[in-house]
Amino acid sequence: MPLDLSPILAQRRSVRRFKPMPIPEGDLEKLLFALQRAPTDASAQLYSAIRVTDPGLRDKVAQLSGNQEHIRQAAEFFVFLADVHRLERLLAHRGERMAFWPRTALHFALLDAGLAASYLALTAEALGYGVCFIGGVLNGVEELINLLELPRGVIPAVGLAVGVPDEEGPPRPRLPRSLVVHENRYRPYSPEDLEAAFQAMAPYSRVGDWGRVLRRYFAQGGTMEERETSYGRALARQGLDPDLPPGAPFYSLGALLAEALGEARAVLFRKGEAWLERETEAFRGEGSPGEALLTALRKARGEMKDWP
Repeated sequence: MPLDLSPILAQRRSVRRFKPMPIPEGDLEKLLFALQRAPTDASAQLYSAIRVTDPGLRDKVAQLSGNQEHIRQAAEFFVFLADVHRLERLLAHRGERMAFWPRTALHFALLDAGLAASYLALTAEALGYGVCFIGGVLNGVEELINLLELPRGVIPAVGLAVGVPDEEGPPRPRLPRSLVVHENRYRPYSPEDLEAAFQAMAPYSRVGDWGRVLRRYFAQGGTMEERETSYGRALARQGLDPDLPPGAPFYSLGALLAEALGEARAVLFRKGEAWLERETEAFRGEGSPGEALLTALRKARGEMKDWP
């Protein structure tokens, strides 16, 4: 029998105030069932979800995420993870080695995590609960990795608070469909299209200026720019940057090169090795360009023993 979700979707909104009421076990089972029914590419299921039930841990996550009280208030809080680690373990269990595909792996893992979170969220709303996705888990992503004890190959994607709503309000506006749904080819935007977008989204802002929201998050000096460096370091640390060795404390190979040049007269790359040269000494590293340069830099800093 067809099920029309339009009434639920028409009223959906983020909820940031929750009543202090638990979700019954039967409903919780439906939510967990829903997240596992999300589609996934090639059956890989490159995601995990951590259900945060420890109040102390939940409080630390809330602090890292911008001190968002609804993380503490919600009956349930999940951190959805892009997870390549489990697949690597499964392959090893059958004597296979994981191929080198970190960018593609991250793409599908983030997609899987988002789909699983969305399936849980829509099911929760269909059951009458409120939800709020928490992008703020990226604010302190490096410390969050420590708190949740995430192995390499796993990185936080998004948080999700679920509970009994303690507030009401209209659904948030959306862009005109003509700006979002293209037919056959991507359609360029005219100045009139862009102005229509700002007009349609004006109610999102309390003062009727959606531009202020975009500036706060996405313009130079905004929230996303603040998150970028730590997120890049987290990707490298978790082995999800193809140009840096796992655990490298740098945003990118370019950032590593810039720091190395700040401490040396020159950096020289050859096949399978890198040299960091100072006025009277030189340090060598072996491996891929990122691995070799990081080794040379650590030797120059005295963090590793140099070869005789």
